[in-house]
Amino acid sequence: MEISVDRDRCLGAGMCALTAPEVFDQDEQEGRVLLLDARPPRERHAAVRIAAGVCPASVITVAPRGSSRAD
Repeated sequence: MEISVDRDRCLGAGMCALTAPEVFDQDEQEGRVLLLDARPPRERHAAVRIAAGVCPASVITVAPRGSSRAD
């Protein structure tokens, strides 16, 4: 799994940081998403997918790592 975020579109709701705090945080100045781990371990994948789903601005993109595996 590889994650990317669009900080320009981030609303600063913080749902990502609440849902997957090992992977996402918020910057202190603007409150926008900070990606802490673009390739999280498998045990965090479910939380990352939930965080992407609850993001009100849909700024989190989750893609398979490499071309054939979703790890």
